[in-house]
Amino acid sequence: MAASFRRIGILTSGGDAPGMNAAIRAITRAAIDKGVEVMGIYKGYRGMIDNEMKLLTARDVSGIITRGGTVLFSDRCDEFKTEAGMQKAMDNLKKNKVDGIIAIGGDGTFRGATDLSDRGIPSVGIPGTIDNDIASTDYTIGYDTAMNTVIELVDKLRDTCESHARCSVVEVMGNHAGGLALQSAIACGASVVSVGEFEFDEEACMKKIAEEKANGKREFIVIVSEGNGDFAEQLAKRIRERVGVEARFARLAHVQRGGSPTLRDRLLASEFGTAAVDHLLAGESNIVMCYKNGKIVATDIDYAQTLDRMYKHKLTPEQLAAIPADRRAEMEKYCAERLAGLRELYDLTFRLAK
Repeated sequence: MAASFRRIGILTSGGDAPGMNAAIRAITRAAIDKGVEVMGIYKGYRGMIDNEMKLLTARDVSGIITRGGTVLFSDRCDEFKTEAGMQKAMDNLKKNKVDGIIAIGGDGTFRGATDLSDRGIPSVGIPGTIDNDIASTDYTIGYDTAMNTVIELVDKLRDTCESHARCSVVEVMGNHAGGLALQSAIACGASVVSVGEFEFDEEACMKKIAEEKANGKREFIVIVSEGNGDFAEQLAKRIRERVGVEARFARLAHVQRGGSPTLRDRLLASEFGTAAVDHLLAGESNIVMCYKNGKIVATDIDYAQTLDRMYKHKLTPEQLAAIPADRRAEMEKYCAERLAGLRELYDLTFRLAK
C-alpha cells in the first residue's frame, strides 16, 4: 500500500531517449498525488553511489515534458556491478530514506533494478531507448521520436539527391535491432534497406537501383541499420562503381537521440510513469512496464531479460535447457512472431520501392 512508502527514487540510465523527461514528470506527480515523496537520482546508478540526489516537487518537473534528453542526466557505471559499489548505493538509499526505485532505461538498467530488488529495495523498470530493442515490449520511450528525426533528415537528403542525381546510403541507429531502420525506410520511401536480422541481397540492391535509374529516377535512398562496421560506407562505394550513380554515405549518429519528443512518446512515457508508480506502491517489485497490444502491462524483469536474450540468440544451451518446456515453447513462439513482424516490414519496403 502507498502508506508503506515514504519516498521513492527515480533514475535514468544508459542511452538517453526523448520522452524520458515526460516519464520523470509523470512519476513525480503521480507519486506526490499519492502522498509519497520523490527523490531524483542524478547520473543513473553513478549518482546512487556518489549520493547525488535531490527531492523533487511538482514545480521541479513543470515544463520538462517538451524537452529531449533527461533532466536527471545519465551515465554508465561499472562500479555499480561490484559488491562494493552496490553497498555504497544501498547505504546512500537508506541515508536518504528511499524506499523504492523506478529506473528508466534499457536492459542494463533493468539488471541494476533487479540487483536492488534482491537487496530489499523494491524496483520497477520503464523501457526507455530509441532502439526499441527490448523484446518484451512493442514500443520503448524515444523510439517514435527517433524515427521522426530520421524521416526529417532523410527528407532533406532526398532534396539534394534529386538535385544532383545522387544516392544517399544512410546509417541509422538501432544497436543491432532493425526496427528503426525498417519503419524509417518505409516512411522515407527508401529504395533499399539493410538490417542485421535478415541477410542482405547486394545483387538485388544493385539491380533495383539500376532499374530505377533506367526509368528516369534521379534520387535514391538506402537505409542501413548500424552494427556491421563500415558496411554502409563501403556499400556506397560499390554502388558508385557498379551502378554508376554518385553515392554518398551519411551516418546520422546521435542526433537521433535528441529533440523534443513526439506526441506518442510523451503519451507513452506518461502512461508508463503513472503505471509504474501504481504498481510499485501496490507492493509489486522486480517488474518492467511493457506496452503490449495497445495496453500497459507489468512483466517480470527476469522473464523480460530472458526473453530478450532468447530473441537475440544470447542464451547458452544450458540456459535454454533450464527453462521449463511449456514456458520455453511460449517464449519461442513469441520471438518467432516478433521476427515475422519485422520480416513483413522488410518485404513491404521492397514492394513499395518502385
